Formats: sequence, C-alpha cells, structure tokens
Amino acid sequence: MSFLKKIAKARELSSFLFLVALFLIVGLINPAFLSGTSISACFNTSVVYTLIAVGMAFAIFIGEIDVSVGSNLGFVATVVGSLLRDGANWAFAFTVGILIGAIIGLINGWGVAIMKIPSLIFTLGTNGVLRGMMYIYAGGAWVENLPKSFKDFSSVTLIGGFTVYYCCAVLLVVGVHCLLTRTRRGRYFIAVGDNAGGATLVGIPATQTKVWAYVICGVLSAVAGIIFCSRIGFVTSTSGSGYEMKAVAACVLGGISLTGGVGSVIGAAIGAVIMASISYLLVFMGFSSNYDNAITGIILITIVVADALMQRRNAVRNCHDRLAARTAESAAVKGGAPQ
Repeated sequence: MSFLKKIAKARELSSFLFLVALFLIVGLINPAFLSGTSISACFNTSVVYTLIAVGMAFAIFIGEIDVSVGSNLGFVATVVGSLLRDGANWAFAFTVGILIGAIIGLINGWGVAIMKIPSLIFTLGTNGVLRGMMYIYAGGAWVENLPKSFKDFSSVTLIGGFTVYYCCAVLLVVGVHCLLTRTRRGRYFIAVGDNAGGATLVGIPATQTKVWAYVICGVLSAVAGIIFCSRIGFVTSTSGSGYEMKAVAACVLGGISLTGGVGSVIGAAIGAVIMASISYLLVFMGFSSNYDNAITGIILITIVVADALMQRRNAVRNCHDRLAARTAESAAVKGGAPQ
C-alpha cells in the first residue's frame, strides 16, 4: 500500500498522465494519430530533447541553470559533422565531440562553482562564444554531404518501431536514475541543490559536485549534438538554437523544481517527449507547426507559475503546522505544570 502511495505522490506521474491525456485528445480529434507508427515517431523524435533535458536536469538539481546546451549541441554537431564529411572514422569523431562537450561543461562548472559567477550570466556568455565559434569553424556554411551510413543509422529500429538511438537514451535515463537514487555520490546532486551550505557541513563536496553536474550536462549535450547530426543529416549555423528553452521546459514539465533539489531524470525524459511531440501533434490537429515555440513558452510559463504557487502553499502549510505543534506543546507544558 505504501508503494502505491509513493507512486501516487511522484511528480513524474502527473507528467506521464498529461502525456497520455495529450495523446488521447489528439487521437479523438484525428483517429489517424492513434497508430503505433505515429506514437513511436513522437518518442523517436524526442531523443535529442531527452539527452539535453537530462543534462539540464543535473544543472537544475544543484540549483543552477545552463543556457549554453543548445550552442554546445550545435558546435559539437558542426565539428563531428565536418570530421565525418572529411573522412574521419566514427570513433575518432565521436571522441572529439564528447571531449569538446566535457571541456565546455568544465568551463561552465569552473565559472559557476569556483568563480561564483551567476549561472545564467556565465552560461549565456558561453552560449555566445560557442555560436561565434560555430560560424568561424564552418565559415558560415552548412555542414553537408555526411556519410550515408551515418545518416541511415538514425532510422535503424529495434523493438516496436523505436530506434536504436531512443532505446539507448531510455537505458541511459534508467541508469542515471539508479545512479542518482541508489548511490551515495548520486544523492549529492539533490543534496547540494536542496541546501548547499548544509550539504557542505555534513561533508558533501558542494563545489566539486557542481562542477561534475556541468561536466555531465556538457557531455550529454555533446552526445545530443552527435545524434542531431545523424538524424538531420546536415548542420547549419543556427542548429541547436532555442533548445535550451525546450530543455528547461521539459525539466519543469517533468516535475523538476527550478529552485533545485527536487525531481528526477525520468520526469525530464517524459517532459522531453511532450516537448518534442508538440509540432507533430499540431499537424494532426490541423494547425501549423509555427505555433510550436509559442505553445512551448505558454507551457513553460504556466508550469513555472503553478510550481511557484504550489511551493508557496506548501511553505505556508508547513509554517502553520509548526505553529500548531508549538502551540500544542506549550499548552501541554502549561497543563502539566503544578498549580
């Protein structure tokens, strides 16, 4: 019974139910959507969003943010795409891309955790630098003519029409979730985001944990860039633009609090599916996909406001509970005192 109550209270459950309700509503409007091909396409399309959302989740867990994930994705996609186009083998190109992501994450972690620069400001600066580097590296041109085998690999499916990329993303999410919930070091991220000062007092290396959070975010953004390159088949100078908003929206929609210390990567993955499905669902509903960004913004504002109101209500409730407990304790002391 306690297990069922735990599931019912999980923040991810509301996100999952919202996803199911969304699919059912679209299915009622256009029954053609309720097919295995259409539904699996929503999940397959979300693989890039899933990776950057999980990476963003680490930054938000520690109470920070990383708005450079989109430019990180784009820059890595540009470099890896160029290497593959010029004849480099996959292993070398992927290794270079992942190392670039790790270095970007390390720089962000150094600026935020060690130099104590506000994460929004520092990562916004990183975002601008990477955008400029993308343009310089590619000379403002598109990266095209990628190997056919690399592009075709994105359409290889395993079970139920789900691609190899998405199946690997699911395994990654499950593995990261187990790491965060079942290991001592994994719990550091939530602890630092909940109370960095208190975490330091009990021996948790808060600064090191924040740096690691940004490194992980950078690496996952790099992997997302590689998959983006494979799925799209070309890279432009604006590739990855706006993905940071999608990542934040996916995390918030998945039940992760922007104040840090609350949420899970499973919720972020569910939110990523919702974000990735918006354009696809709009087409089935007879609307233009141009409304995608507007709807994303509306969802983000709505969820953030709702989360803020919920936190305020919980704070007031906890305050009332503590006051009631102190009043009852005081009354008990007075009642037991000798007359």
